[in-house]
Amino acid sequence: MDERLLARTFVELADNLVADFDLVDFLRLLTDRCVSMLDVSAAGVLLAGPDGELRVMAASDEQVRLLELFQLQSDEGPCLECFRTGAPVTVPDLREQAHEWPQFTEAARLCGFGAVQALPMRLRHEVVGALNLFRATPGPFDPAATPLAQALADVATISLLQQRSVQRSTVLNEQLQTALHSRVLIEQAKGKLAERQGLDMEEAFSALRAYARAHNRRLADLARAFVDGSEPLPDLTS
Repeated sequence: MDERLLARTFVELADNLVADFDLVDFLRLLTDRCVSMLDVSAAGVLLAGPDGELRVMAASDEQVRLLELFQLQSDEGPCLECFRTGAPVTVPDLREQAHEWPQFTEAARLCGFGAVQALPMRLRHEVVGALNLFRATPGPFDPAATPLAQALADVATISLLQQRSVQRSTVLNEQLQTALHSRVLIEQAKGKLAERQGLDMEEAFSALRAYARAHNRRLADLARAFVDGSEPLPDLTS
């Protein structure tokens, strides 16, 4: 494991404790680093909105995002169980869960995944979402990596809830509602850029994210400007 990347990741996640951060980009950082540092093929994050319903907020690639959406639509799968119980759910071989989650396991198999681990995003007794880790091949998860993955999820959760120590609990709900709206804008911008440039959805997201970081802009603000055409973005559209 790259110890320097691990240290930098915790610093970046903790940095958001005091900074006005872009929640969507923050959670995408979490999923990307899980894939980079842990023995997993993909990762996704689901968070509960103000109404208590889970939403897909980040995924390491487009395929996982669609699988997470399917999990919510079919109302079955490890992430839902993890969120509802507040306990980790580890499935070394998804084939063994076909009787419990028939639709999810078939969809995961078609996506090329053979094992999954869902970790709760919680602070004490409050569960706000779950972190999903997928592996292509069946087999046990590294017992040394699981505590690290949970630690990353815990730091991310603290970042989401840190305002609650000094402000009313509505802060998180407002932040999540804003993030949900931002997610819609980003998906629209991805689709528009993908169609215009002949890219797939993951390439389009990477281009938007790189442009936002290079120009020190919030991802949602860039997506809004691109979708409504309110300003020229020559470096992005050329």
